[in-house]
Formats: sequence, C-alpha cells, structure tokens
Amino acid sequence: MRHPPRSVLLAVVGAAALVGAALVPVVSASGATPACTVEYSVTGQWDTGFQGAVKITNNMAALSGWTLTFDFANGQKVTQGWSAKWSQSGTTVTAANENWNGALGTGASVSAGFLGSWSGSNAVPATFRLNGTTCNTDTEPSPTPTEPPGNTTAPALHVSGNKLVDADGRTRRLLGVNRSGGEFMCVQGYGIWDGPVDDAAIKAIADWKADTVRIPLNEECWLGLSNVKPEYAGANYVNAVKDLVARVEAHGLTPVLELHWSYGQYTGNSAGCSDVHATCQKPMPDMQYTPSFWSSVAGTFKSDPAAVFDLFNEPYSDRATSTSTQAWQCWKDGGTCPGISYEVAGMQDLVDAIRGTGATNVIMAGGLAYSNDLSQWLTYKPTDPTGNLVAAYHVYNFNTCASESCWNSTLAPVAAQVPLVAGEIGENTCSHGFVDQVMKWFDDQNLSYLGWTWNTWDCSAGPSLISSFDGTPTAYGIGLRDHLRAINP
Repeated sequence: MRHPPRSVLLAVVGAAALVGAALVPVVSASGATPACTVEYSVTGQWDTGFQGAVKITNNMAALSGWTLTFDFANGQKVTQGWSAKWSQSGTTVTAANENWNGALGTGASVSAGFLGSWSGSNAVPATFRLNGTTCNTDTEPSPTPTEPPGNTTAPALHVSGNKLVDADGRTRRLLGVNRSGGEFMCVQGYGIWDGPVDDAAIKAIADWKADTVRIPLNEECWLGLSNVKPEYAGANYVNAVKDLVARVEAHGLTPVLELHWSYGQYTGNSAGCSDVHATCQKPMPDMQYTPSFWSSVAGTFKSDPAAVFDLFNEPYSDRATSTSTQAWQCWKDGGTCPGISYEVAGMQDLVDAIRGTGATNVIMAGGLAYSNDLSQWLTYKPTDPTGNLVAAYHVYNFNTCASESCWNSTLAPVAAQVPLVAGEIGENTCSHGFVDQVMKWFDDQNLSYLGWTWNTWDCSAGPSLISSFDGTPTAYGIGLRDHLRAINP
C-alpha cells in the first residue's frame, strides 16, 4: 500500500496574550539512569491555547540527529513551534531537530517549544520517545546483535498441505494488522518507528484479539547503507526490529517480517519515485542488496520458528513488461527484466537466500499487480526445499481483483494447494463495508488476513485503522476490530 504524507502541515496561530504561567509538573525518571529523559512543561495557558516546552536529555550514545514523539490524550493540537520541526498526525506529535541542533552527545540536552490549542483538559503526555527509545524509564538491556531473539508464547508455524499449523498440528490463521513505519521513517531521517511500539502499544493490538502483526522493513536501513543516518541504520535498526519482534511474540502474536522498500532506480510505468534508494515501492526487489538483506534477516531469526518472512511487499513487474509471461518470469527468476533498468532478484533468488542460512521459517510470496494478481502463482511457484511456502495477496476496494467472482476464480484454486494469506486488506472510504465482504469470504475459506494499517493517519488519505495508539479505532477500523473480537472472543 502506498503511504499518505508522514505528517500534517501546521497552521500558524494568531497572537494571543498569555494568562498566567501555570507550570505542569515535569515528567522525570526514577531508579536507574534512563536512556533519555524528557521534561515537559506548560509555561503559559489561556482559554483555548497554551505554550509548552520540552527539554530532552540524551543518556545513550551520541546522536547526530534526533526525533521526539509523544501523544496527546485530550485532543490538544500543536499549532506552531520553534527549535524543532514540529508536526502532528492524529494524536501523535513529532519534534525533529533543526539543522543547527541535531548533534546530541551523551549527557547533552536540547530544548524546544511550541504553541498549542486545548479544550476541556490539558493533561501531560504519558510517554516520550527519543528516536524510538522510551524515555523516563529505567534502561533495559537490549539483546546483542548476535543473540537470537527469544520466543515466549507465539506459536511455531509450518505448512501442512494448504494449512498453516503449529507445533501440535493445530490449524492456525493469521488474523491481525500491519504496523507501518519501519519501511519509511529511517530512510526519511525521522526515526525507526512511526509512533510507539512499546509494550502498551503492542498490548493495544492484542486487545483487538489480533494474533499477527506484519512489520514492513527497509533493506537499506537494515543493511546500514551510507544514505541512512547511522542512528537509524545497521545494528541500531536491527536491534529495534528484534526488540519489537520480542514484544510482539510476548503477547502471543505472530510477527511477519516483510521487505517493503528496496534499492534500484525505476522510472517506468507506475513508478513511485525516480530515486535509486529505497524511498518508495519498486516493481521488483534488486539483486544488489535484497538477497543480502534476506540472508541477514533469516540468519537473525532462523532460531525463531514463530517469525514469518514476507519476501516483497507489492511486485508490479507487469507494469514494466509487455506480456504477462515476461512479468511472471521476471517475478520468479529475476535477472534482466524488460522495462526495469536494474538487475532484479526473483522470488526464487530470495527463497534460496533464506534457505541458504538454514532457516526453515514460513515464507510468504505475493503475486503481481501489487500482490493483487495470483492468476499464475501456482505455475511460477518458487521451489522451496522445506515446503514452507505461502501465497500472499493484497486487496483494496480499488483493485482489479476485488470481487467474490474474482476470488472464486483466481484465489480459491491457489488456496486449495497452499496456505493463502491476505497480507493487506483495506479500503479508502473511511468505512468498512468492503473489508467486511473480504473478511466474510476469507472466513468461509478458513484463510488469513491482515488489516492495513495500525497507524494514526487520516483514513481519507490512506486506510488507517486507529486514531490513537491506545487502540481507538477509526470508522474504518471498527469493522476489523469488532470482527476479530467476534471470531476470537
């Protein structure tokens, strides 16, 4: 799915006289030294507005750039700010460094301020995050890059016939949400995650009775390429992903690690951008970096049979080539593909890269037309020596294959032979009439589906399930939440 703008534009507030200078008690740490501290204060407040300030202290390794995020609980809105680039999306406020104050050494502090609006109540935000790390809490050790992530309660999965089953042979469906952010925040220089991913944030997903979280990733950030800020790349990025996977599994949820954005310049039909770097959806993964990405991811998680690998978000080689046969051949075998200027890594290349590490994890492979076309998936199915291959499908109300008749003719034959997971379902109507139809058909076939997306974006700009990371649903998200709770009481 393509993404809406990361943040909304801020309107400039008119001049207003401060009434008093009420100080809100600062949020401070207790116990051992936290990774970072944030002091938040209201330095002035009037009938409908207020002036706020934050002081950020970094106790981690030195940062060359910083991003602070927090959530308002009472509908407050940032209207103007200084000493940081301030933005707000839903309840989530983001303050990113200016060019002149990005360096933040160990023990160093930086301050920034803003004007905001309020009505009824003006509570202090509960949680602050600096570059994705929760501040004002005791430091918790992260696993070392060589330490395999643990698996506590999430089920170990493998393929049996056309079903996903756990270690006891019980059929499992993947029913849950996508958690976007890891594919774009890092490469755009803002952080690693778009909003909180702490234990409370994952518990909110579990409270919807979801059992799966799909986590989009960026290959340049994972591999630590030079175009990504080092604080959001390489070991920092990998450890952040490992930490999130551990939290997801601790709540009994299946993590699906998915390559979303990749390297390679494409300017042909339906190009998302002209950038060679991994800043948008490309038609196919690239041979230069993607096999290395999957070898590294698989090596990291091969001891965790709960983790599922989704090879590539939404292939669309069919938009570049002139024939369907060329497109599907490119999809499977890669190489020099018509209409694509870079060397392509085919799905077989990526399966081989993963299996070459000894990993036996379940692998998902999406079809053509942004994973909406599975018409020849069985014909070009990659060879997997472990037999743990799953067909992935995406469907939105604006797709070509978005009707029961198409599902019956193209999806049902695939689902009869291999497990089928709808890695993304959604609609751009701020409602849930279409996804209700999707879920009913997939329920009737005993198949899996994941809603796009657990982010606080405007649902009219992109299908956003929530308006707050506490799990408050949008009008669209209500459909998925209520349905999951009904079938998983």
